[in-house]
Amino acid sequence: MIEKFDETTQQVLTELEKTQKQFWNISRVTAEFLTILIKSINAQNALEVGTSNGYSGIWIAKALKETGGHLTTIEFWDKRLDVAKENFQKCGVADVITTLKGSACELLENLPEDYIVDFAFIDANKSEYVKYYELIDKHLKPGGLITCDNVLSHEAKCKPFIDAINADSNYENVVLPLPAGLSVARKIR
Repeated sequence: MIEKFDETTQQVLTELEKTQKQFWNISRVTAEFLTILIKSINAQNALEVGTSNGYSGIWIAKALKETGGHLTTIEFWDKRLDVAKENFQKCGVADVITTLKGSACELLENLPEDYIVDFAFIDANKSEYVKYYELIDKHLKPGGLITCDNVLSHEAKCKPFIDAINADSNYENVVLPLPAGLSVARKIR
């Protein structure tokens, strides 16, 4: 179990967990696992596709505070992003987060050439996972991780992504049976 956060963060996370299905948030155990991954690779530049209400972003940013890293998170919906920003402020992580609003594919296509990522978390439009992976790949440094939620709960929609990353000799991938299924792919070269 991850060490306890401050009281305000604990309260925010508990409230967000009550709306998990409404906002399509990851499970707490998945969040805890991502936190351990981020710390274990000493991630400096994380990218999240699918901010929603900020639940996963809070966990990612708390881990990045320990590594001295930064999170860039992308959300399409204004109302969700507004809620997320408020939650980031309440939890004291807004200073390590950049929020981007708009189409994830368009924003990823327009990342600067020299933008480097060492940890990516994808939890957005499942049918676009393969496109997100293709767009993030050129920015992911060797040894970096691409993690994707819902690969078992939405297996058919995620299959093109799973097939593509499993066929890519530059990656090693494992699907973990966490509540919705989590793909963890490490870039080898």
